[in-house]
Amino acid sequence: MARFGEDTLRSAFDAKFFSRTFKEVHAFMTAKIPTLDLTRNYGRIKEEILEALNSVLESQHFIMGPDVAAFEKECESYLGGVSAIGCASGTDALLLALMALDIGEGDEVITTPYSFFATVSCITRLGAVPVFADVDPGTFNIDPAKVLEAVTPRTKAFLPVHIFGQMTPMEIVYEELSARGVAVVEDAAQAFGAWRKEGNLIRRAGAWGKIGCYSFFPTKNLGGFGDGGMIVTRDEEIASRLRKLRVHGAGTTYYHDEVGLNSRLDSLQAAILRVKLRHLEEWNEERRTVAGRYFALFAEKGLLDTVVPPQELEGNFHIYHQYVVKVPRRDELQAFLEDEGIVSRVYYPVSLHLQKCFSFLGYSEGDFPVSEQLSRETLALPVFPELTMEEQERIVSAIRRFYDK
Repeated sequence: MARFGEDTLRSAFDAKFFSRTFKEVHAFMTAKIPTLDLTRNYGRIKEEILEALNSVLESQHFIMGPDVAAFEKECESYLGGVSAIGCASGTDALLLALMALDIGEGDEVITTPYSFFATVSCITRLGAVPVFADVDPGTFNIDPAKVLEAVTPRTKAFLPVHIFGQMTPMEIVYEELSARGVAVVEDAAQAFGAWRKEGNLIRRAGAWGKIGCYSFFPTKNLGGFGDGGMIVTRDEEIASRLRKLRVHGAGTTYYHDEVGLNSRLDSLQAAILRVKLRHLEEWNEERRTVAGRYFALFAEKGLLDTVVPPQELEGNFHIYHQYVVKVPRRDELQAFLEDEGIVSRVYYPVSLHLQKCFSFLGYSEGDFPVSEQLSRETLALPVFPELTMEEQERIVSAIRRFYDK
């Protein structure tokens, strides 16, 4: 490529301006684009966060303090008609939910093989048996039609995961499962703020089933500055039990009705989450804007025959916790993007039924072909509220160059 001489450049541009512009362009084209940039988000709410943290520090109420109670009430209002119980993590939320339903040795829980490990480890930890049903190839959520086929006399619960921020269409199976005595426990760890319209009703993720579980891990749409979780239910008897189970099974300090966990949401996390909850709707809308721009760019670059964007079901409000596409030569593409300074992630490279620690369940490769295919073909691209159009153009242009090779 021909290079401009210094005299030519100076005759056309102010040298200082050109130098600065060139450096800015070079910096942009070489800067790493992360899958999530929490520093940008923090910059938008820094003063609110510091004020909230200072309030907790001044109060010195760190465990189960006023901010925890206030955050629970605010979540109850946001979700509508539920009791909210804060806990230490999304994993604990799942475990506590199953404990509250007395799920144990030999009980079966139907769930998805395409999810984070905790979805299934919480079942096996109690001696119960995970029974998998394959997923829908478009939404990546569990296929409702396959759920009913998996029900047996030993089935005690159905644990759907609202994967990547989109709700499972539970209305297809909910009434039938309820009639057969199967409790629905929603894993809404990735879906706080997502909803599904059923007729004239708005069903919020986590607030539909018997119990709903959330994670406030920092990368979540509503994320703290450490671990945190929440369980919600419309059943006050279950809520009362959950409040005991999260504090070692004690109704009153030192008086234990049963063996529970040490799983409390601390006040610092609650204070942070209260600030973030006020902005959640705006941030989720911004994620949806990012998702829309990806689709438009894929179309503009002629990539829709190669890159399969996530499918949003009619009636769903997808909050795009992750933006996951299906692509050929996934691992090669990921390596190419890394060389281009673009970070991507694979969720999940091994389906849960094929994990070594679950080999005792007796599943084999080929048992759940859609989940296994997704494990080979899906790639999560950068998605967060502050991701710019220019960054997305750079990402999609890099994908186009890869498939043009």
